[in-house]
Amino acid sequence: MNQKDLVINTLNKMNIEFEEITHNAVWTTEEADKVIAGKDGVPSKTLFMAGKKDRRFYLIIMDDNKRLDLKKVGELIGDRLHFASEEKLIEKLGLVPGMVSLFGLINNQSHDIEIYIDKKLQNEKIITFHPNDNTATFFITINDMFKFLEELNYKYYLIDL
Repeated sequence: MNQKDLVINTLNKMNIEFEEITHNAVWTTEEADKVIAGKDGVPSKTLFMAGKKDRRFYLIIMDDNKRLDLKKVGELIGDRLHFASEEKLIEKLGLVPGMVSLFGLINNQSHDIEIYIDKKLQNEKIITFHPNDNTATFFITINDMFKFLEELNYKYYLIDL
């Protein structure tokens, strides 16, 4: 089963509704924003980070119009952050750069990724994510984003980014 079908099946089992827009492959948030311009929803940026000596791993979810201050986030989390290697991304989420998404957690067999979400997102209604495939964008409610994490038994932390 391909990644997109795995995401669809998982969302259906969780009773999470989504709207899908298909498009040509996009590799950056800027490209992704163009293909969904005019639609309601916060375009998300999902960053896969590693801590000092690659002992801890993190997904940071935020509005992609924001710029991440790595030093500030590292201080909030209590770790020195850097972007995880492509090898770790493949190992932990089964994804390649350009396809990082909240939905990659479906593939995290070791369940060892900490989730940090910009707390401003909780005031939004709709958010977007790739379905582990950069030729589509899914729109889900913010409440369903939290439900997805809870259904997979991930704790998440709301932080001020």
